[in-house]
Parts: sequence; C-alpha cells; structure tokens
Amino acid sequence: MNTISEIKRLYASLGERDYEAVMSHLGNDIVWIVADNSPLADRSPYHGLADVRSGIFERLTAGFDKLVVAADEIFECEGGRVVVLGYYHGKFRGRTEEFRAQVAHIWTFREGRAVKFQQYLDTLQIARDSGAYQ
Repeated sequence: MNTISEIKRLYASLGERDYEAVMSHLGNDIVWIVADNSPLADRSPYHGLADVRSGIFERLTAGFDKLVVAADEIFECEGGRVVVLGYYHGKFRGRTEEFRAQVAHIWTFREGRAVKFQQYLDTLQIARDSGAYQ
C-alpha cells in the first residue's frame, strides 16, 4: 500500500466535495480529532463513520462553498502515520472572499484505512475569515 498516493486521492476527493469517496478511505473505527477552537471542534473527537459523516462532512457542505487542501509536503512516518503540511483554500457560505489558512494533518493508517485523523489549524485566521472574530 502506498499511503502517500492514498492521501493524494483522499484530498482530491475532498476538493471535489465527494465526501463518500473520502469516507471510503476511512476505517469503521475512525477517530477524527478537530483542532481546538476551530468551527467543528464543538463535538470533537468524532468516533466512527456515522459521526464523521454527520459531524464533519454534512457540516462542511452546509458551511462552505469551497474547501480544498493544498498539500505542500507529505511525509510517511513510522507506525502507519502520514503527516500533511499545507493550506486550506476555501470560501465560507455567505462570504464573498476566499480564505487561506495554514494546516497540518496527521493520519494513522491500519490495513489500508485511516483509523485516526488529527488536525492542527490556524484557528485565528479561520475565525477572522469566517466573520466570527474581527
């Protein structure tokens, strides 16, 4: 299994808003941890596919007109981990301006599926661009 290729496909699906394709890369027992103070952190960590679908992907659909991850660097690490460094490019629903925010993701894979996701995010930038903080 080439986890870097898998990650690239996952992010391509995310950018196309094909969340079912994204979920096809996730294990049934996925633990999805959102960055503290981000808009979706209120119910983090999310456990299992149903929780990720309703807590993450349905809310992304409702809250964003666009959300793309531009990965600058991808590192395959020990223990089935992959680290992705880059930026979110997106547009909040109802806003005219697009945003760009620095992000780091740590994925853990087991038997070809992601079983853990940890997000680190420039939450101040997201708060400013969403209009939640001036």
